Amino acid sequence: MKAIRRFTVRPVLPDPLRPLSDLARNLRWSWHAETRDLFQSVDPERWAASDGDPVRLLGSVSPTRLAELAEDHGFLRRLTEVAGDLDEYVTGERWYQAQPGGLPAAVAYFSPEFGVTAALPQYSGGLGILAGDHLKAASDLGVPLIGVGLLYRHGYFRQSLSRDGWQQETYPVLDPNELPVALLKEADGTPAQVSLALPGGKLLRARIWLAQVGRVPLLMLDSDVEENALGERGVTDVLYGGGSEHRLLQEMLLGIGGVRAVRTYCRLTGHADPEVFHTNEGHAGFLGLERIAELGDQGLDFDAALEAVRAGTVFTTHTPVPAGIDRFDRELVARHFGPDAELPRMDVGRILSLGMETYPGGEPNLFNMAVMGLRLGQRANGVSLLHGQVSREMFSGLWPGFDPEEVPITSVTNGVHAPTWVAPEVFRLGARQIGAQRTEDAMTVGGSDRWDAVADIGDQDIWELRRVLREHLVDEVRERLRASWRQRGAGTAELGWIDGVLDPDVLTIGFARRVPSYKRLTLMLRDRDRLMDLLLHPERPIQIVVAGKAHPADDGGKRLVQELVRFADDPRVRHRIVFLPDYGMAMAQKLYPGCDIWLNNPLRPLEACGTSGMKAALNGCLNLSVLDGWWDEWFQPDFGWAIPTADGAGTDPDRRDDIEASALYDLLEQRVTPRFYERGEHGLPDRWIEMVRQTLTLLGPKVLAGRMVREYVERLYTPAAHAHRAMDPASARELAAWKARVRAAWHAVTVDHVETSVATPTAELGTTLGLRVRVGLGDLNPEDVDVQAVSGRVDPEDRITDAASVPLKPAGGPDAEGKWVYEGPLALDRTGPYGYTVRILPTHRLLASGAELGLVAVPSEEAVEGAGVLLR
Repeated sequence: MKAIRRFTVRPVLPDPLRPLSDLARNLRWSWHAETRDLFQSVDPERWAASDGDPVRLLGSVSPTRLAELAEDHGFLRRLTEVAGDLDEYVTGERWYQAQPGGLPAAVAYFSPEFGVTAALPQYSGGLGILAGDHLKAASDLGVPLIGVGLLYRHGYFRQSLSRDGWQQETYPVLDPNELPVALLKEADGTPAQVSLALPGGKLLRARIWLAQVGRVPLLMLDSDVEENALGERGVTDVLYGGGSEHRLLQEMLLGIGGVRAVRTYCRLTGHADPEVFHTNEGHAGFLGLERIAELGDQGLDFDAALEAVRAGTVFTTHTPVPAGIDRFDRELVARHFGPDAELPRMDVGRILSLGMETYPGGEPNLFNMAVMGLRLGQRANGVSLLHGQVSREMFSGLWPGFDPEEVPITSVTNGVHAPTWVAPEVFRLGARQIGAQRTEDAMTVGGSDRWDAVADIGDQDIWELRRVLREHLVDEVRERLRASWRQRGAGTAELGWIDGVLDPDVLTIGFARRVPSYKRLTLMLRDRDRLMDLLLHPERPIQIVVAGKAHPADDGGKRLVQELVRFADDPRVRHRIVFLPDYGMAMAQKLYPGCDIWLNNPLRPLEACGTSGMKAALNGCLNLSVLDGWWDEWFQPDFGWAIPTADGAGTDPDRRDDIEASALYDLLEQRVTPRFYERGEHGLPDRWIEMVRQTLTLLGPKVLAGRMVREYVERLYTPAAHAHRAMDPASARELAAWKARVRAAWHAVTVDHVETSVATPTAELGTTLGLRVRVGLGDLNPEDVDVQAVSGRVDPEDRITDAASVPLKPAGGPDAEGKWVYEGPLALDRTGPYGYTVRILPTHRLLASGAELGLVAVPSEEAVEGAGVLLR
């Protein structure tokens, strides 16, 4: 029989055990070993059955057992210690509190998904895991962050396989009352709500659930409330589900509703109002519109409010391909804003102008969420050095006239939260070396360039650790594989072979990620005979563990999964290669430590960062990867291998896959497997162990989320907070009026004549040239512009490649024609082909970059005659 109504019956904890409830509700337990150990000791069997979720555990423990624990002095002593440790962690001073003044009072961090723990399944892949790690690292550092997301009733789908290996999806219903979250309530005890106006006079209402991530509150909006009509109740049903309008409503709720939720939370708790708003990818971009509307209600016009909002906004882009960005039909967006819908006092045309692709190659009828994010954020970044470069080229149309390297998008390379991803055995080895507290500080706060203490760990200890982790993985794989085959319809009698799957002494390769085509799940199958030879080599075999989900609507991705599964089902190799369905955080935490090699073979440069290899590296796993994302930045032969790429523009995709797969097989056959299996005089693989040591020593400190969040604080949040404070209403009006005046007058800004003190085509290193430039400023004044000489090496087409700029100064007032003469020196500090040009940029004390307006004036061809290219 099926229940007609469902309740969550909460346990009544005896008074001495009340702190257990607080510990279960703060997600710090997900990365704090002592807290997890405490919960495990409540009831080890039920702890395992609850998948390590304290809320589920406490809901299932018998009253008899609770009464026993309430009388157990040893348990109560441990409970007091762990509860006291959490209190000190949440209230004590940390890295952020020890920094000099001027830091943001608070930062609001918006993301469509957050992967904090498997017990709160609100993530689909790398973007969400990164967001979860960002919150956890901010908590460890004491950064006053407020996370903002949605609470999806079905989360992301669960993956299983049919008998013939086809991906199948199920969407289990998540009851928030059974999750580690609590409703945000008004002072009178009623649930706090936010609402959005929809076309036709309807309302979209949402409750606010609070997940406590250490020190950081995470606010999650949930539209499944009784007051909503059926359609509106389903807005927060599935992560990345539904059609265009469904996605638009999710993103309006995240951005606009999210700001309203932050305001509600700060009002109810006294938390400082955010000075900086950080949008993690374009999904939350509408937050800027809500903040413009707030300032409009305070008397600022749209343009001034836009400048005030831009000053305190940080936008992070995560996609290196236009297809990965949410884009909506302009008519759909227009229908949801204006007098009959949301933000009624705001001109719809102005809203649309923020997201339209008004640049060469853009689609004029599409509203682009990343474009809006960049127009609403004064500071923007990619997530690795290479991705920053790709992003500058991809979005250069927004800054016409500027070379891609000057587009104002910087980069902060992602990091991962070590306490979440480092196996307990690895942590214990570090603690044995330098003590538990120093190990924890090294993994959370970071700050050092090297972990030199790793040098003192013996080879035998490292090798034993690696084998123990491999053994744990083998056990995990067999258990998961058996469950998967049962789901596929196999009977117990058919599954005896699983006891022989994988070998704890064989070189183990991991490959686990989402399955879009560019990640090339099946590149390893390109030459199946060579792969079989590697898997079944008599002296130097390899074994491979593969996992990953294809998007439910991506049949191409599902075919790749099926192709891999069918290969792994072959009785000849199924003991050496496995596909594990339902890849998620719980599986990943076992997978990364247990692998010897982490394989990554995307199409370069389509991997924005790719953090799975970082998590593997923190456990002493070596990376074997295409030079893309973070690996392009930090690869060294000391601690991994680079797969050569054939990414020339003229290479046929099939041919490219053949070339790169062949290079992968060559590396495995000739360099990777020999190094793993070669033994030195003490019977250990000395050269392999040294690579593990170098991975931990040199990569460990770099890949930390603590390093990443510190960079955000120092390079983006703090400058944004300063800009926000400087942008009071008067300054915002001044900057908006100045920008309007400059844009209107820019057509008359010209570089009319350039001359130099050296007329010959060569000059000696160390020479200083005198430049004299005649410019027209139209209705602008010298204080409105920056006249620069830009110089550097030139390529065969006379493009300046490594440009440096120096300002030129006015030499007196305007002449009879109203023109100005600027002068200045130009030092020739490099040999070889060298050139210069002159340009004029707008300048104002409140701009973050000279490129911000996308305006630049350069010499016409007539103006440069005689100015010449130097040192050819």
